[in-house]
Amino acid sequence: MAGLGSQGSLMLQGTGSDVGKSVLVAGLCRALSNRGISVLPFKPQNMSNNAAATPDGGEIGRAQALQAIAARAEPHVDMNPVLLKPQADRTSQVIVHGRVRGTLGSSSFREARGQLLGAVMESHARLSARCDVVIIEGAGSPAEINLRAGDIANMGFARAASVPVVLVGDIDRGGVIAALAGTKAVIDPHDAAMVRGFIINKFRGDPALFTDGYAAIERMTGWRGYGVVPWLTKAHHLPSEDAVVLERAAGTARAKRRIVCPILPRIANFDDLDPLRSEPGVELAMIPPGSPIPVADMIVLPGSKATIADLGFIREQGWDIDIIAHHRRGGVILGICGGFQMLGRTVSDPHGVESEMRNAKGLGLLNVATVLSGKKQVAQVRGQALDADFDGYEIHMGHTEGPDSERPFAMLGDGRADGAQSADGAVMGTYCHGLMGSGRLRRSLLARIGAQSHGGNQSARVDAALNDIAGVLEETLDIEGLLELAMGART
Repeated sequence: MAGLGSQGSLMLQGTGSDVGKSVLVAGLCRALSNRGISVLPFKPQNMSNNAAATPDGGEIGRAQALQAIAARAEPHVDMNPVLLKPQADRTSQVIVHGRVRGTLGSSSFREARGQLLGAVMESHARLSARCDVVIIEGAGSPAEINLRAGDIANMGFARAASVPVVLVGDIDRGGVIAALAGTKAVIDPHDAAMVRGFIINKFRGDPALFTDGYAAIERMTGWRGYGVVPWLTKAHHLPSEDAVVLERAAGTARAKRRIVCPILPRIANFDDLDPLRSEPGVELAMIPPGSPIPVADMIVLPGSKATIADLGFIREQGWDIDIIAHHRRGGVILGICGGFQMLGRTVSDPHGVESEMRNAKGLGLLNVATVLSGKKQVAQVRGQALDADFDGYEIHMGHTEGPDSERPFAMLGDGRADGAQSADGAVMGTYCHGLMGSGRLRRSLLARIGAQSHGGNQSARVDAALNDIAGVLEETLDIEGLLELAMGART
């Protein structure tokens, strides 16, 4: 099928957060692409510190970048026109069309978000003109009726754009019948009219056992069922956008070499570590607050949306003592972006970019200093590090320099030096995200702690997982029915 000859849109919303909307949108994008249909992903509003750089230097949520890969398209700022990046308990940086618009508090954003609907509608219109079908992901749940006024993420957008909605329910968490029927009961009748069907997600076992429950949902809601999706075993090969998954991944069985990463309150782009999970000779342990950093072969300090605040948290937890003790034992340390900044002597914020605190003492393991600035560096990059080529991206505010930066961690394709290394090479820092996706680089890094690596590239692993998920959706969902809904159904 070369194309459908007209444009359509379909929105997946959920009965709650983490019901699997992101993976289902990615899977549908790949399934439609496999059919020869031109498809693009879209999420009106996203809240995440896991961001991706677009080719034109903008930033969008990582989930939309993954969905673009699934659709075999380049990521574009229109795929996620509004991105909120939490940087304190009640404030978020607001990214509109890939660029920083400002900072808003939780109360002020409720008033301001309605003004962003125009930007959202513009992006959706541009994407619709470029493809046959736009698959749209909602945020949270439309049942959060306390957030309905000024909404641009769920029903506010669906009604403005006249886009039909399919509601996703997670049966694995229990109560899926009540979740779907309850959503119908509590939302505005005009919003409920936008919902044209439902999908049951994350089913374990024989779906025939849920036949009566499926029929009950159809009877109580008046919505059509579009299928029951089993537990997708390959979904764990995909990068996750929500930090909630870190709480479920505190560790695995003891392996040959242990790599640990502390879970910071404002952790960002933690999917940098995903390629390590596929290595059979490595145990990757995410260390939650309240637990000491255990003896390990390598510590990775991840990205952070608020470096100075998270530095303070590290000290509150006593993790700074654990990290320095690890260094004294000769352990390897890698800092990525904010983690790189933390490894230096100082982090200064003279203009209050992140907080009111203007200076902070770093961990002092790299002889460099960081000055934060209002200008954000966002770019896709290619380079070489540890004698291996890599593709990655930069998203950071600030500049780091000092004697150890004369031993850069990486050389980028545009001639710039990136990062720093200690004289003995045991402490490394870089501003580049995504570099561990390179099989050769990961093999070289793991060799420093005596760990074997399969050397596979993460991109190939992700692509194979997307094809597997698309195949499962072809078998379990009424994709023809979903296409008819997208192309023709309007309320």
